[in-house]
Amino acid sequence: MRRAIFYLILIVAYAAAHLVVVGPAWGFLATAYARGEGTLLLYPLGVLALGWVLAPFLGVPRREALYAALVAEGGFYLYGIAQALAAAVQPRPAFGAIFIPYGWRYVLLGYLALGALLFAFSLVYVGVQNRLRGRKKSVWPFFGYALIHLFLVSLVVLVFYPVIQVVAASFDPTNNLFSFRRVDSPFLLVRAKVLPDLSRVSLDNYRALLSGVRFPLYQQELAGLAIGLLLGALALGPGARRGIEVARIWQNRFLFGFAAVLFLLVIAISPAQFTGIGTETKFLLWVRNTLLLSGATGLLAVALTAPAGYAFARFDFPGRYPTLLTFIFVQMFPGFLALIAIFYLLSALDLLNTFTGLLLAYSGGIISFGSWVYKGYIESLGKSLEEAAYIDGATRFQAFLWIILPLSAPIFVFIFLLQFVGTYSEFILANLVLTGVEKWTVGVGLYSFTTGQFQTKWGIFAAASVLGSLPILLIFYGFQQYFVSGYTAGAVKE
Repeated sequence: MRRAIFYLILIVAYAAAHLVVVGPAWGFLATAYARGEGTLLLYPLGVLALGWVLAPFLGVPRREALYAALVAEGGFYLYGIAQALAAAVQPRPAFGAIFIPYGWRYVLLGYLALGALLFAFSLVYVGVQNRLRGRKKSVWPFFGYALIHLFLVSLVVLVFYPVIQVVAASFDPTNNLFSFRRVDSPFLLVRAKVLPDLSRVSLDNYRALLSGVRFPLYQQELAGLAIGLLLGALALGPGARRGIEVARIWQNRFLFGFAAVLFLLVIAISPAQFTGIGTETKFLLWVRNTLLLSGATGLLAVALTAPAGYAFARFDFPGRYPTLLTFIFVQMFPGFLALIAIFYLLSALDLLNTFTGLLLAYSGGIISFGSWVYKGYIESLGKSLEEAAYIDGATRFQAFLWIILPLSAPIFVFIFLLQFVGTYSEFILANLVLTGVEKWTVGVGLYSFTTGQFQTKWGIFAAASVLGSLPILLIFYGFQQYFVSGYTAGAVKE
């Protein structure tokens, strides 16, 4: 605590002398060298003398005064470099932008103010903890953690900033992702279009996507039941994460009930229910197609990888090790390298523009990775369970069916979700195989909104992006524990 107070006093004194004598940038040393005025060095020497006098009273080594002066001098020098770079990068504002002279200073000063607040909070928190627990702990580690969290929060905001713009564009009726129109608002960030203008919010883009869609009553009831089950699973999430067994069991039941009801709803929807004019009215049909393909591909991936992974884990046959190495070797190449071969095979089998052809193309990619994952999971299970089943008269197939498969439910869910997520966001292969509007997936449909030189529907594109991301977002959030457990499955062998 005393060292922190010592540093604070010297840095404030150094900064005050620097701002009064030199200004806000470059530091005493650089300014004295540039101007040829050696007398400017008397000011930092005076601050060092102040530190030399205060150090014994605060119980701090006198060399700490030099460290504090170097920190302050380096800060002003970096400030000068940033000011010079900001003036050289873009001397004139871009078209449609709001130019504020030296506006970057406000950002820098804002971060400095946040840093000062975090430092003050660190001083108070560590001081209280030291007094309560009778210890002498430095404030710097806690302050360092606070700065790291400030950096991470800033990074998260920058990463999700495009999402904010897309969501804002989905409510903009002017069909633009970005407009040069001047915004009249008392808030600077809104005028600069950093934050969206909420004064012109409209649901026209969403209405265009949902127009002409007819859902019978039983489908509406299925949708309501699915939403209710998902909300129930999300509500039980905190309890399940705290280790409450009842909450975990019911959360799993709700999640699998949601998956079953959603599957029934996807099967029940037909293209005849979409009677609107324009391709955008088929958007929910594209979502249905994507969910149907993703779900079927996930189930087929589980059906293919289960026997393959079990065979590699429990059987010793000629070519076993070379086959495993081949699986690893195949994973080194991206799937789109096989587009020509896939297109030729599907064309020869008359499976172009069919869900069957795309399903077969998707399912082949998961076999190698899924077999490796399931093999590792099987090897983590002891052979004693199967041997006990053999003693009771079970065959190898019966032991696999009644012993291994029930224990493999978590890894099966992981493989299913992994294939589901990958298929849902796939575009290249779907765009190659599917040609009819009623057979499109979400990715192909979104691409159709951006084709044409003067026919790009940016507003509808943004609205469709938001709605299309909701199913995969909710499913991923609801089943996230299976992703974590699946990636670590098989890490420990018996």
